[in-house]
Amino acid sequence: MATARIPALRNLLGRRLPLRLPNQQRRWAQVHDVRFLATTQAGRNVVEKYREKLDRKAREEGHNDIGELKDAYRDRIQDLKKKDTVSIPGLDALLDDSPAPAAAQQAHTTEASDGLTQPPPPPPSSSPHTGPGQATSTIKPLSSILDLPKARALPEKELSAIWRLRHASSPTSLCAVIPTQTYTALEATARRHPTFVLPVPRGEGVGAEIHFLQWVFDAESRTATVLFTQLAEYKARGEWAQPHTSITHYWDAGLAEEPGVVLMAGSVVEGRGASVLDARWLVMLLQRFYGGEGAVDEGKRRLLEEFGRGDGGFSVERLLEESEKLG
Repeated sequence: MATARIPALRNLLGRRLPLRLPNQQRRWAQVHDVRFLATTQAGRNVVEKYREKLDRKAREEGHNDIGELKDAYRDRIQDLKKKDTVSIPGLDALLDDSPAPAAAQQAHTTEASDGLTQPPPPPPSSSPHTGPGQATSTIKPLSSILDLPKARALPEKELSAIWRLRHASSPTSLCAVIPTQTYTALEATARRHPTFVLPVPRGEGVGAEIHFLQWVFDAESRTATVLFTQLAEYKARGEWAQPHTSITHYWDAGLAEEPGVVLMAGSVVEGRGASVLDARWLVMLLQRFYGGEGAVDEGKRRLLEEFGRGDGGFSVERLLEESEKLG
């Protein structure tokens, strides 16, 4: 996932955001960043770990301390950072700290079998130097999961049952069968707004946790993948941030025409701060904001546009309000 430099809304994470609506009891009234201190500790320890070497380097170059050494190399450091930085306008209004490098490997496998399916591909992972909306890696096509000639001959009800059964063996898997017309609207909005943020409620009096999402389109496999990452994780690790959930939409011309569906499957990586229930909530909000449940209402559309422009008009309070409007 790409790095972003963010100058505004400095107190978004860890800041109380009281929401005032008449005659309505709010379920979330603040945004919490409960994991930020833990995830950034490693970054702060880097200087201490190499302090002796940095002091020696500073003396060798005639500087009094590490601060002068950093000033001397400031321009070079900034040039190197710019080479690997992709600006995401909306995030420029949410974050302001430099990311602390830290990498982790992701692995996940599921097992299931039936007359149409084959072992599923692993969920896609993000590449450190990939910008929003671009393919991160080669994704296996739907033909490696389903026997497509047989699948195309099935009615929607039977295909849906087989697809859901295919993923039923894994407690961390997600799947859906989406009508073609619904998915077409979803993808059209996603191509205009490939990045966004969504909240996960943490209970009355506790607040909501913000999650960053990024759409990735792969023309070769005709897939569209959504990567969900905690905003706190993204703030702490930047381009090294690891998504907790990925969902992939598989477009097949035959299935899209008859029985008229697009298949979706994904998984949640345990231990990254999001449960399967959290992921299901995020997927539901994704459909609501991107138009999967019909035309996007004015409030949600405006938030997508403001976040995409990064013009400062994006409001977290309005994001929470719109996220509660599920009717």
